[in-house]
Amino acid sequence: MRVAEKYNLSEQEVSRIIEMAWEDRTPFDAIKAQFGLSEQEVIKLMRQALKLSSWKRWRQRVKGRATKHAALSPDTGFRHKSSRQRVISLNKISKR
Repeated sequence: MRVAEKYNLSEQEVSRIIEMAWEDRTPFDAIKAQFGLSEQEVIKLMRQALKLSSWKRWRQRVKGRATKHAALSPDTGFRHKSSRQRVISLNKISKR
């Protein structure tokens, strides 16, 4: 079973979730708000979608990272916006 089918997502949505998960400043809460996947579900999705070495590298990178967890992140009032943000057509939050 493909990852997209298991989570009832399109291939583009899975690709976007992976991209958001790799981004340092995108918290898991943003992924949950946009796609409805909890942190644990994102971890499972990443484990199934990535090669083992890539998953280990990603997991080591995000484990305990304050910017990936809104509760640990300092509230500075500044939000990073990617220069590519306006060209992402699958970003449901920006269409609200």
